Amino acid sequence: MSKSQQPTQLSKFLSEGMQTYVMKALQNLQSYQHAIESWLNRHRVQSFLSLFLISIFLSIAVTSCSGSSSASKNDVKLKLVSFSVTKAAHDQIIPKFVEKWKQEHNQNVTFEQSYGGSGAQAAAVINGSQEADIVHLALALDVSKIQQAGLIKSGWETKAPRNGIVSRSVAAIVTREGNPKGIQTWADLAKDGVKVIAANPKTSGIAIWEFLAFWGSVTLTGGDEAKALDYVTKVYKNTPTLTKNAREASDLFFQKGEGDVLINYENEVILAGKNGKQLPYVVPQVNISIDNPVAVVDKNVDKHSTREVAQAFVDFLYSTEAQWEFAKLQYRPVNPSVNQEVASKYLPIKTLFTSQDLGGWDIIQSKFFGNGAIFDKIYAVSKA
Repeated sequence: MSKSQQPTQLSKFLSEGMQTYVMKALQNLQSYQHAIESWLNRHRVQSFLSLFLISIFLSIAVTSCSGSSSASKNDVKLKLVSFSVTKAAHDQIIPKFVEKWKQEHNQNVTFEQSYGGSGAQAAAVINGSQEADIVHLALALDVSKIQQAGLIKSGWETKAPRNGIVSRSVAAIVTREGNPKGIQTWADLAKDGVKVIAANPKTSGIAIWEFLAFWGSVTLTGGDEAKALDYVTKVYKNTPTLTKNAREASDLFFQKGEGDVLINYENEVILAGKNGKQLPYVVPQVNISIDNPVAVVDKNVDKHSTREVAQAFVDFLYSTEAQWEFAKLQYRPVNPSVNQEVASKYLPIKTLFTSQDLGGWDIIQSKFFGNGAIFDKIYAVSKA
């Protein structure tokens, strides 16, 4: 505490008379230093007792200042960067966390939120244009890219339950009313004359998941990679435009009426139906578990001094209360108790595979989505 701060701080905790006494004592000690030293030499015992009492008094005042500071903490702001379709869930979850934190810690928390394609969001965090405290992205590959850039410590997936996976869905195929093209399975997307609406794997999480669903529907049901390559190439030939994210794909299909088929998250399709855009959809019996991770961005929370609150929010996302909000929006909950209660509301899936069944994210990235890898080759051929 500086000298200029002392009167202000003391005034919060001392009565007017006591303030005056302490201030005068401080002034006297500063203004009459030589006189005090002379007096001390003559009256050591009495001086010692007097100064001892004054030091105790000032210590109590300083302690009170410190105690007050912790009792009324400054407000804190968190930056949440997420993929496009999670906004509806976070709009419900965030106010619950803010209220809980205020009750338990007497501190106000506000959130700055950003939503977009998962790949684009990860890139923005890496280049610093989005200084996220927390990322909730469409796939672990995007979080790993942020880790590799040095913003997240290794082992992030072990710092939260469920290996860092906080929300989950599967892929769904939406058709037009009456399903005039007779789409029932993944194989039907390669038929001549079928126009598919899909997103771009370079910017969108759903696009990576749908690509893996296409590929795995062949290789995990007895087909070889040559057959998978032929099939996926045909599907992308039927895809005239790749959108930046899942939200844009939905808008293109539902609002602008383009395409015969939309590939999207099951939860997004059901949510669209509840908002008056209900159309037939199929959840293929061979499907991929779309696992969405959450992580604290270590470098940024340390810079912003927000680690405690950021970690508390991540932990809250796994709570029964938060997982119910995900369930209400048709995500498949990762909280076992919530999942057990709502499991019967979802269409059953015969063969559910994961990213690990396709080799894990390191192999997936290098094999399918690196520069010049399988997706680039397929897309070049499909647009030739």
